[in-house]
Amino acid sequence: MVVGVAVLELHVPGSRSLKDKRRIVRSLSDRVHERLRMSVAETGFHDLHQRCEIGIAAVGADEAQLGRMFETVRSLAEGFPEAMVCRFDVQFLECES
Repeated sequence: MVVGVAVLELHVPGSRSLKDKRRIVRSLSDRVHERLRMSVAETGFHDLHQRCEIGIAAVGADEAQLGRMFETVRSLAEGFPEAMVCRFDVQFLECES
């Protein structure tokens, strides 16, 4: 079993308020969760209008499977018109059974 964790940092240039930012973050988070069934949460920069950090986690059989899932997340984020990806870091933790 492998656990994968990613940190996605976004710049949201069109956001004029926290409400604008949260609408965009929620839309992207819901899309990732619905499509890939990964756990998604806003984890940082809660008080900034144009910057956000999203944490994403998943458990899978092997690193290759999770790697493909996280690449799909990256593609979704980069294709999102209202936000720009500033950082996308992925880490894997292998657990022995």
